[in-house]
Amino acid sequence: MIHHHRLAGPEATVRAARALASLLGPGDAIGLVGDLGAGKTHFVQGLGAGLGLPAAVRVTSPTFTIVNQYRGGRLPLDHVDLYRIEQERELDNIGLDELFWGGGVVAVEWCDRFAVLPADHLRVSLAGTGSHERVLDAEGRGPRGCELAAAWAASLR
Repeated sequence: MIHHHRLAGPEATVRAARALASLLGPGDAIGLVGDLGAGKTHFVQGLGAGLGLPAAVRVTSPTFTIVNQYRGGRLPLDHVDLYRIEQERELDNIGLDELFWGGGVVAVEWCDRFAVLPADHLRVSLAGTGSHERVLDAEGRGPRGCELAAAWAASLR
């Protein structure tokens, strides 16, 4: 089941992600899909804030570094960006498998480019509507992903 939400801009995107962060546990994986500027990094900033990262920790896009790791919150947060990955064989150098088994939360931007996520995950699609509004669709895949999607949707009502 896909849960559909309208968000009134970047601040609402951050708030929605903070709400999700309160539900996350060790090993949860989140796939993020959306065009450039759709709000994927704002979303991960909200996850970081919701996980209790210190205010001094700035969550930024890992477009050039591929992986940013954040520590100091309730759970570790690994932020992956596949935008610059051109071939699947390049994924071997990232060490995604270790991240997914590392006991933290892994958020993967551009997850639709390659099949990297575990079967059990939450997929979040973000799209701008031309104004400051964004549309967020959340779909759970696997038992834990479905549980997260339903609990998160209930918290956003």
